[in-house]
Amino acid sequence: MKLVRFGAAGAEKPGIIDADGKIRDLSGVVPDLAGAVLGRESLARLRAIDPASLPLAPEGSRVGPCVGRVGNFVAVGLNYADHAAESGMAVPSEPVLFNKAPSCIVGPDDTVLIPRGSEKTDWEVELAVVIGERASYVSEADALNYVAGYCICNDVSERAFQTERGGQWTKGKGCPTFGPIGPWLVTTDEVDTSDLAMTLSVNGERVQDGSSSTMVFKVPFLVHYISQFMILEPGDIITTGTPPGVGMGMKPPRYLKPGDTMEVAIAGLGVQRQNVAAS
Repeated sequence: MKLVRFGAAGAEKPGIIDADGKIRDLSGVVPDLAGAVLGRESLARLRAIDPASLPLAPEGSRVGPCVGRVGNFVAVGLNYADHAAESGMAVPSEPVLFNKAPSCIVGPDDTVLIPRGSEKTDWEVELAVVIGERASYVSEADALNYVAGYCICNDVSERAFQTERGGQWTKGKGCPTFGPIGPWLVTTDEVDTSDLAMTLSVNGERVQDGSSSTMVFKVPFLVHYISQFMILEPGDIITTGTPPGVGMGMKPPRYLKPGDTMEVAIAGLGVQRQNVAAS
């Protein structure tokens, strides 16, 4: 299934994508795509519904973040060896974890805002994992049973805030609009994460062109690993790292500016398109 949330920011309704690629309104069935609605039993009930029996969403509806009420937004750093190399950092022996503020989450086509005082706002196409069941101390072998599905995340990052201002990476990762997710939450039965093509273009120029196959730590291990340090709840998101091609790694470095556009894509998970503006 491809699940979606549509409507005005803060008032999104749940939806499902039908065979013709149109959004069907699920609000008469579930209140939102959040929390327990993302569990195995709930998703099985949604899968049994014929989308054609549901009303169409209004034409031209805004597509919002594909998950509502996200609690934990956990990110994994340096999870692609070639990205670590372009960043001048060693491949870690264990996953590098940091938090993105849930308040940074926006829809896949919403405007990305450059923060006040920023000179180094950057892009990162990432595969995001959406948790469907409460996960604590889960085994790697059992980890995918706790996953509802996958979506695209653009892990927008301010590099000076991240690396030049002291402390942890979090301060460069959670600025408003730094977490576009969607357009769809695609359930696990439709996605094999072993080799997904991942691309990002800026102003029509392809800058990232990679594959999830080059992840250092794979999805099952990441869910297992993170669950050793915190309880993951339904609706939590893990964004799993980026392939090379970020602005920080270019020679000379290149960063986003007002008026730029980004197109972010992962095979089977859809496409995001964002305009960039000043805060």
